[in-house]
This record gives sequence, structure tokens and C-alpha cells, in this order.
Amino acid sequence: MVQSYLRHGPTEAFGLVCSSSSNSQYDGKLAYVPALEDVLVWDVKKGQMLAMWHETGHRAEVTCIVRSPQKDHFAVGYADGSVRLWSASAGSVLTTFNGHKKAITALAFDESGTRLASGSQDTDLILWDVVGEAGLFRLRGHRDQITAIRFLTPNSSTAPSTSTGSTAAFLLTSSKDTFLKLWDLSTQHCIQTVVAHRSEIWSLDLDTNHELVFTGSGEGELKAWRVDHEALAEGLRETESGEVTKFIHPVTTLPLSSKHRVSQITFHPSRPFLAVQSQDRSVELFRIRTEEEVRKKQMRRRKRAKEKKEQAKAKGKKGKFQESEDEDADDAMDVDQEDQEIDLVDLFTPYLVIRASGKIRSFDFGDEETGPKGSTQLLVALSTNALEVYSIPQPTKSKDALPEAIRVYSVDLQGHRTDVRTLCLSSDDVLLASASNGQLKIWNMRTTACIRTLDCGYAVCSTFLPGDRQVAVGTKSGEIMVYDVASSSLIDTIKAHTATVWSMHLRADGQALVTGSADKDIKFWEFEERLADSENPRSAKLLSLVHVRTLKMTDDVLSVRYSPNGKLLAVALLDSTVKVFYQDTLKFFLSLYGHKLPVLSMDISGDSKLIVTCSADKNVKIWGLDFGDCHRSIFAHDESVMQVAFERNDTRDINEKPSHYFWTVGKDKMVKYWDGDKFENIQKLEGHHGEVWALAVSNHGKFVVTGSHDKSIRVWEKLDEPLFLEEERERELENIYESGIADSLNRSDAAIGSGADDAAPTTQAGAEVTSVSKQTTETLMAGERIIEALDIADAEIAAFREYEEAKAKGGLADQVAPPPRNPVLAAYDVEPEQYVLMVVEKVSATALYDALLVLPFGKVVSLMIYLNIWAQREWNIVLTSRIIFFLLKTHYHQIVANRIMRTALIPLRKHLRGSLRKQKDTLSYNLAALKYIKRQNDAQRTADFYEEEGLDEETVRGRIAEGKKRKRVNIKA
Repeated sequence: MVQSYLRHGPTEAFGLVCSSSSNSQYDGKLAYVPALEDVLVWDVKKGQMLAMWHETGHRAEVTCIVRSPQKDHFAVGYADGSVRLWSASAGSVLTTFNGHKKAITALAFDESGTRLASGSQDTDLILWDVVGEAGLFRLRGHRDQITAIRFLTPNSSTAPSTSTGSTAAFLLTSSKDTFLKLWDLSTQHCIQTVVAHRSEIWSLDLDTNHELVFTGSGEGELKAWRVDHEALAEGLRETESGEVTKFIHPVTTLPLSSKHRVSQITFHPSRPFLAVQSQDRSVELFRIRTEEEVRKKQMRRRKRAKEKKEQAKAKGKKGKFQESEDEDADDAMDVDQEDQEIDLVDLFTPYLVIRASGKIRSFDFGDEETGPKGSTQLLVALSTNALEVYSIPQPTKSKDALPEAIRVYSVDLQGHRTDVRTLCLSSDDVLLASASNGQLKIWNMRTTACIRTLDCGYAVCSTFLPGDRQVAVGTKSGEIMVYDVASSSLIDTIKAHTATVWSMHLRADGQALVTGSADKDIKFWEFEERLADSENPRSAKLLSLVHVRTLKMTDDVLSVRYSPNGKLLAVALLDSTVKVFYQDTLKFFLSLYGHKLPVLSMDISGDSKLIVTCSADKNVKIWGLDFGDCHRSIFAHDESVMQVAFERNDTRDINEKPSHYFWTVGKDKMVKYWDGDKFENIQKLEGHHGEVWALAVSNHGKFVVTGSHDKSIRVWEKLDEPLFLEEERERELENIYESGIADSLNRSDAAIGSGADDAAPTTQAGAEVTSVSKQTTETLMAGERIIEALDIADAEIAAFREYEEAKAKGGLADQVAPPPRNPVLAAYDVEPEQYVLMVVEKVSATALYDALLVLPFGKVVSLMIYLNIWAQREWNIVLTSRIIFFLLKTHYHQIVANRIMRTALIPLRKHLRGSLRKQKDTLSYNLAALKYIKRQNDAQRTADFYEEEGLDEETVRGRIAEGKKRKRVNIKA
């Protein structure tokens, strides 16, 4: 009989406040922040997580978040090149766009939120139709990762103010290739390329009037550019000198307080503020002065210059000739005063610097509507897994008080600032202790809430002490710190070792503790009970550690382990060997050697028969504890294996044999589950986005907890679903095969049949604008489903046609029954044409074109016949039209060369035109009705505004008369 195992699945991921993979968004009340593959919604005032946007099975990291002008919608870009549109109210995906090959780096919505532009590490720029859920076109021209995108709306003075036609839109993009590009979306071409900086452009923003552009470089330079809207309205043309008109002109460079990379520039949507982040820990805020303020400043500057000259004159330092010249210059300056241009440096004045408590990943201004009135708020997302909100004071007239930003909220308790280095579970699996460099946190495993946060040193190992009231933590400085969970206090700090305490383990009987350190000592400790309050004999009893004996080794001790039967002690040393001693006499018993690099962790099975060791040489070895023979060496991970632990048996199940299944975690971000008897890998669990440092197994065998460099703590729970190894291997091979096909279909920039790794079937190299397509496993499956539906429908129609023809010729008797219907069509009870439409309708709009590209030309001919029937019967005309136009565009050459297609296309043209004409008439009628209702509504509102109810001529005259009788009051000086 084939052995089955129980599958483990991810159930919880916690310990994350905000990951540093993407920017964050803030609306004045809620913060929308990345948390590896999810997006979290935090109420910053209460410090509560309100929602987690998670898509099952999707593991790519979030790399960009942008909010749509339609406030409920968010576009989220991921590391696998996909963009998902999320609804904030429903917390679900509305649609998925797949077109990029690498991580999304920039996203932008247009003013109405109907179009979305995405830029990626693959240097492409794609414009998406949000309503139609389709890619419009792909723009190529940049030579490196795109860093920022902005839609530019021209506001030319020559355009009539009442024009309702849609204005031509432009796109501004910046890239690491040092170029700033302006794209005309109506012609789908780049109309200007500006070599903006000497180094990479990392950020870009437009002011609210779309007249000024600011770009920031890797060298800490902030440049301003002016957009010529008059030239944009006229379009590309030659000047008198024969040059092509330029739309973006350099203005000036703004001085910044630091020379670090300018990683973000943001204008406040309604207030006169500009924020620039160029230092790791601070955001510089500029205030935009009004024209009146700038004029006053210029006047003061001129006045000061005059005063200086007069002082110099009085001292008699100048000659008479020089004096008369200066007087003439002063008069000329006074004349030019009114016409003088306002300098940008005068317009943007440094206001204040916001200094955060950690390295800043991104920032965002809060909306005025949702935030508190009268104040401007700025959210700062830190790389240290925390959020902070600062309140920016309004500018005042007084010069005495320097403006300072005040930190009003911070969200940081729900996660560690640094890597999670060690985990341990209480004996009843209710509490989890996690420790990092500087913090120890206690979590409730049922609610995954952080219930205690305590300061500690650089924690390396930890364990709950008997009774689960206290936690012992071993640190890098060689101390053992003992904490009381109930009172959240540090009870005892024991200077146990002179170097790092690498490992500590509690004996199975709970009577002793062993620690191993880099100072080559193994120390044994026993527990002593003392009262928490010495004066009160009924107070709680606390445990303190008493040093009993020391075992000196020849090398650094990396791991120590008692056997569950309490007889043996295993010690892993820096010389890559494991020594086993008798626990009571400390007499040497076995030496296990075979690892090429030091053993980092080990564990002994519940029956004390097996010991499993994991090492920096990427191998896991399983040994017998009776003779010290190596049962098997397994190449387990692609990087160092950090921890290993045997699965525990459920303590409530007395008859079950101790388990020989074990878990390993490694620096390759993987968590793996193994069978220690058959030496098989049962399951690979992907989910972490950084090295996995820590592992803790449930004492009841229900779950396993892992902690990682990505600061997340994940729970993998045992499900009731059986798992068969053969099926797992088959599924892995299928996934590799399907992704391989998808990759081969996505080749680009080389001719077909060239044998090149990146060969393109669709487009010739060098085209600036191309279609948007990307084959994924989903689109391949959708294409196969359409082919299958066409096969079923064709076979059904052919069978019935044969039957009818034979019957017409008289070859069949009337009693002969018609051929049986296809079971699929009989189950749905639909006609073949209807079934094909049903299958095509189920394909998501975003994957439809890619699915149609999978169809061989024979199936395209077959589909054309069904499209003709759908057009004739007016079934889903919008979808029918989309498919027809796409197929005609894609297979144009074959269709022109194929005579058979003519018979299908002529009736199709007739039927489609008729159906589209009907659709057009219906739309026109509805549009006219809506316009009529709008006019009625406008007229009504105007009347309501000017005419109050019950206001006739007499009452109006009466009111006027009342107004004349107002009392006059004489105010005496």
C-alpha cells in the first residue's frame, strides 16, 4: 500500500507592519502598506490592522502601490510583472494585468482613473485600459529600469474653455538610463528625450498645474524643468532654424541639504508644500511661496543692496565716477522691478526637515478631507518594519519660533525592527516567544496578537522555562536573560559565558538546562525556586538558574541537545563534528563526523534512536544513536541549512509511535518536511522572502512556526488533506513544463528559428510601440479550453450533419435514432454554438487575447464560423467584435492568402455590421435620454438656487422695505 502523509499549508503570517519592498499610500486616516506578498490596511491612530489584501497561491512580492482617482480602487504591482487592481471596500482583486517580464517599478493613473500606465525593470512601458480590462499598447525606448511615471494634461490657453472633447494626453517617464522622456499617447511615440542628469534619475513629480517638473538623481541633484503647454498644443513642428520644437525646458537646480540619492519627490495635492527625500532618515520639506511674498523678498533684497552701497559711499571707498555709475544702475533696477521674473529658488524655500527614527523607505501626504482639519500630515514608512505619522505646522508670520514636525502616531509594536533570530513555544502551544537584536516579543498563538514587548540584547537562542511563566534568552554578549511573562519584567541577567551563547536546551524532565557557547564551554544549570515577593509567602514562585558544572571542549560549541530519554547529550563543534556524551557522567560515547562544514543545528527523535544534523555545507545527515552510523546524507537546501527539528507526537495520543518526520529551514528561503525513515522529501513550503533563521515545532504536532530575515513569522498548519509523494512529484514536473512553454512563447528580440534564447514570434526588434501580450500558465490553459470546446462543438455538428444527409438521401429508416449528444453538451443542455460562447465568456478579459494567440490557424478558421453565428444571433456583440478584430489583425496574412476564409468573412461582415448598427442606435438613444435628464436636472438646480419657494413680488418688496428701516448706530471716538 502507498504511504500517505498529511499536507501542511500556510495559515498565518504575522510580525509584519510594513515591508521595504514597495512604497506606501496614506489617506489621512488609513495607511495602505506592503507586507511582502500582501497589502495591509492600518488605522494609524488606533494602531490596528483593519484588512489584509491576500490572493491565495500568489507569492510574488508587492513592489508598487498607487491609488486611483476613484478612491476605492488601488493598483498594486508585483515582482513577477503582474499588476492587480484591488477594491479597498471589498478587499478583493477586480482584475489582473499581465504584460511585464520583470518586477513593476512605477504605476500611474490618469485624471479620470480609466487608464493605467505601468513601468518595469524590463524597460517597457505599458498603457492599460482599466474599464475594458485590456492592454492598449507597449512603449519601448528606455534602456534601463523605469523609475517614475506621470500623466501630463496640456492646459493650453489657445484651447476653447468650453470644449468637452477628450484632451490629448502625454506621459512623462524617468529611468535609470538618465533620460527623461515625453510620450504622446495619441500617436504612441516619444516626442522628446531629455538627458536630464549625469547619473540615474530615481524620482520625478509634476506640480498641481502641470507646469513644473522636478527630477531627482542618484547624485543628490534636484532639477526643475518647465513644460511649454503652447508648444504641446501645436504639436511637433520645425522652428525657423530647422530644429524640432522642444516641450520641456531646463529652469534651475534646487539646493538640497544632502548629496545622497533623491529617492522620492512629492507635491502636496492641495497645500503649498514640496517634500523631497534624499537622506536615509529624513524628509526635507519646501514651502511654495506666493507671488506677493516673493515680490516683497525681492524688494527687501534691493533695499539691503542700496543700504550697503550708501554705507560704502559714506566711508568714501569709491571714486566719484564709480558712484555715478551705481546710481544709474539703481535707477535701472527700479524701472525693471515690475517686469523682473520670479526666480524658482525664491519660490521654493526650505521649511523644515522631518527626522524619522529609522531608515525611510517612502512617504506620503494625507488627504485633507479625511485627516484632522487645519493640519498637514505626512506618513513615513520605515525599512525597519514600522510606520510613523508626523504633523506639519502651518506657516506663521513670527520669525522667532522655528517650525518643527511633531510625531503624532507610530505603528511598531506588531513586529520586530530586525531579523527574527530565535523562536520558542510554550508547552501548551498557546504562547510563542520571538527574539531579535534588541527585542523579545510574546505572541498569543490563537489570535496572533503581540501581547508583550521587552527589551533584550542581541538574542541568538531562547527557551521557555518549566511552568511557561518565564523565558530564558541567550545573547551574543554571553549573557542569559530571564524574563517574567506575566509582569513583563527582566528578573535576572546571568553572565554565563564570555562569548556568544549559541544554543540552550531544556532537559525532557524539566529539571536542568544546558548552554553551549563560542567560549568552548558547555555549562549545566539547575533551577531554584524563589518567591517573587519575599515578604509575601503566597506570591508567585519564580525560577532562577544555578550553575552546577562545566564541560570544556576543544572548539566553539554551536549546538547542544539532550536526548528525550535523558541519557545522552549531543554537542556540535566548530570542527564540523558532533560529540555524544552520557548525560550523567559526561563520559564520551560517540563521535559523528562526515560534514564538510560546521553543524549549525541538530535534533534527536522522540524514541532517542535517531539524531539528525544540519550543516552549512547544505546537507542534512541522519545518524543512528546506537552505533553512530550515518543512515543517509541528503543534499537538502541550496544554501546553508539553519535549523532542524523532529516533529512531535500529539501528547494526547499515547499509543502512537514517536515520529521520525523532521523539518528543516535554510538560507534559500525554503521550509522543508522530510521522512527520516524513507529519506524522502515530503513537502517544500515556499512563502518566506528572506533567509529563514528560526524554527519551532508544536508540542502537540499540529503546526510549525518559522521566523525569517524578512521579519515575518509564519505558521504552517497540518491539514486533514492526504498527500501522496508520486502526485507531488508529478505536479512539480507539470509546473516546470508549463512555465517552460510560457517562457518559450514569451521570447523576444530575435527572429523565429534563430535558436536564440530570447527569440520573438510576434514582433520585429526595435519597434517603439508593440502590442501587449504575455503567455502565462493561465492563458495557456484558457487557450486549451477554447480548443477543446471547438473540438466538441465541431464533432457534434459534423455527426448531426451526417445523420441529416443520410436521412435526406434515404439511406436511413425513420426509426433510426439520431446520434447521441456529447455528454458535456447534454449536461449543460446547450447548442454547440452556445457552448463555445460559454467557454470563451469564462476566459477573463485580461487573458483573452493571449489565449487566442495559442490557437493554431485551423482552429481560428473554425472559430470564425461560430463568430458569424454569434453576430447573426446578436449574442454578446462586444465580445464577438473584440475577438473578430483581434483575429483579423493577428492572422491578416494567412486570411488574405486563404480562399476558404472568403466564404466565412462575407456573411460575417454583413451580420456584424447589422448587429453593430443596432447597438449604435440603442446607445445613441440612451445617450440622448441621459443628456435630456441632465439638462432637466441642471435647469431645476439653477431655479432652486435663484428662486426660493413662496417668494412672489409682494414679499420681495416687503423685504426691501424692511432693509431700509435698519437702525444706524453712531460710534463715538
